[in-house]
Amino acid sequence: MVGKKVFGIVLAGGEGKRLMPLTEDRAKPAVPFGGQYRLVDFAISNLINSNLRQIVVLTQYKSHSLDRHVSQTWRMSSLLGAYVASVPAQQRLGKRWFTGSADAILQSLNLIRDEKPDIVVVVGADHVYRMDFDQMIQAHIDSGRRATVAAIRQPISMADQFGVIEIDASDPTKIARFREKPKDAVGLPDSPNEVLVSMGNYVFDADALIEAVELDGARAESSHDMGGDIIPHFVDLDEAGVYDFNRNVVPGSTERDRYYWRDVGTIDSFYDAHLDLIAALPVFNLYNMDWPIYSMLVNSPPAKFVRDDSGNVGEAIDSIVSLGSLIQGAHVERSVLGPWIRIESGARVADSVVFENCAIGRNAEIRRAILDKQVIVEEGAQIGVDHDRDRARGFTVTESGITVVGKGVRVTP
Repeated sequence: MVGKKVFGIVLAGGEGKRLMPLTEDRAKPAVPFGGQYRLVDFAISNLINSNLRQIVVLTQYKSHSLDRHVSQTWRMSSLLGAYVASVPAQQRLGKRWFTGSADAILQSLNLIRDEKPDIVVVVGADHVYRMDFDQMIQAHIDSGRRATVAAIRQPISMADQFGVIEIDASDPTKIARFREKPKDAVGLPDSPNEVLVSMGNYVFDADALIEAVELDGARAESSHDMGGDIIPHFVDLDEAGVYDFNRNVVPGSTERDRYYWRDVGTIDSFYDAHLDLIAALPVFNLYNMDWPIYSMLVNSPPAKFVRDDSGNVGEAIDSIVSLGSLIQGAHVERSVLGPWIRIESGARVADSVVFENCAIGRNAEIRRAILDKQVIVEEGAQIGVDHDRDRARGFTVTESGITVVGKGVRVTP
């Protein structure tokens, strides 16, 4: 943004309890997604593509793999002061963890004060979407307000799952009221069956953000949450604006995926987001090179599909197969495979998500399942076929019937 210095903060301390067992050994933003990515890559890629060059990633729970991923992947040129830096909880205000997203910023104000930006962009690290924040920043500046919340339209029936924004009757860019998960939400004037919900992305005047989190930090009764406490503070001051995601135009997007945004906070939503990737006309298109999603470049050979010793063809239909994977006389359908997956003769994998370095033996069967890293499925073993047996073996089975196998588990017949 010409004439304005912009600083990016990615809130990546999420514990991700609802994604267990995928978060048993890692922070939620570090969970693999889409084969070769991590969830945090979507937030950072959006900021980088929006021309932000000074970005910090605030981490907390089980942060080792996340810190390592950020340091190994996001290496920016220092010539012009560009960086993406992972910053763990520093305990600058006492020996305590972050008690909320606003407290994470309060305990990290040294980062803002060191850079002295005019504007701070704060985003979550566990959503899948594309967004040009440069357009939102310009809208924030044009509004003259001190805080702006990115919002997306959702069916009014889903209002009790989100923070809902009620707009001013005389100004559709102004927040009149912000309510957490209301049961009696009011539809939009131009679309009564929809509401605006917060995407967890914010733009602030830097001095206003500092003042707000300091005031919030002094309130013992506060939950120290960006959506629950900081935004209502700006609403009370008549300084809160809303940026409708429908206004955002990302280069290379299509009518099918232009307004895609998914909170992948549960196993079911995480699984459904993967299904969005693999259609012939995907609901979310990983192949938009005008707005690429960046991640670590894996030094691996291409994926390989070969016949087995009986002449059976290795094949993958309506699927994503990552580098280093070998499908030998096996059948894969409607699935997403991470790097270095080996699937042997006669095995069948359908409607599943398989993380890095898994091995699936001969004649094994995987249905509607998520396999974490380094899972070994022995010859003839089944996952997702008999849910009672899956539960008896300690696997997680959701109400919708998705079986999740934790990291490093060996599955026997």
